[in-house]
Amino acid sequence: MTPMEILGLIGMLLLVGSWVPQTLETVKKMKCPLNLEFILVYFVASTLLTVYAYAQRDWIFTTLNGLAAFQSGVNLYVKLFGR
Repeated sequence: MTPMEILGLIGMLLLVGSWVPQTLETVKKMKCPLNLEFILVYFVASTLLTVYAYAQRDWIFTTLNGLAAFQSGVNLYVKLFGR
């Protein structure tokens, strides 16, 4: 792994890790306090960036955006179908 890949990995872990507490709280309470428009745009953008990064064969950004799309997707699901 190159030094740049290590930097990318650290950045990915920090960024995805910042979503974890919110997603866990959302699942625990089955209620999402985030703005619906924000979650929707974030989910769509992360999904599109996942496809782009995959096409570029960039595993760090594919993983980052895939996990961001998953976590925002959980929040979106609860926002739409939760209590």
